[in-house]
Amino acid sequence: MSKFHLAQLNIAKLIAPIDSPQLKDFVDNLDRINALADESPGFVWRLQTEEGDATSIDFFGADQIANMSVWQSFESLHDYVYHSAHIEVLRRKKEWFHNMAESHMVLWWVPAGHVPSVEEAADKLALLRASGPTSEAFTFKKAFPAPEQEKSSSTEA
Repeated sequence: MSKFHLAQLNIAKLIAPIDSPQLKDFVDNLDRINALADESPGFVWRLQTEEGDATSIDFFGADQIANMSVWQSFESLHDYVYHSAHIEVLRRKKEWFHNMAESHMVLWWVPAGHVPSVEEAADKLALLRASGPTSEAFTFKKAFPAPEQEKSSSTEA
């Protein structure tokens, strides 16, 4: 069993207020997509309020929403994002969100059992924006193995 889990943060800048007609279809799909995540193999935890989602958390600004979760592995998160019904919502993101010039998604390894804070996630996103992908903050396109995998790889060589 891995000693590390994969955390992710994804922020999006809304094209309109969350309760607007423009975002109705997005909001109407939140419960279904969040339930899909909760039931997906490898899912550990996700940021949410008592309402069951994180849309009311305005840490990154009133016009931005954040999605943050923890997964048992890179593969389990990747499968959920790109090989489940989640992809239907992902394909429609231009209908609901502005294109962001800066990186808006970051991945990083956390010790198993650790629940990252929004502040920690913001620091990881800032690190990615400042330094590009590193073992401390990375993306799906440029991923890094969990620390224990790095150690075992280097000792096998």
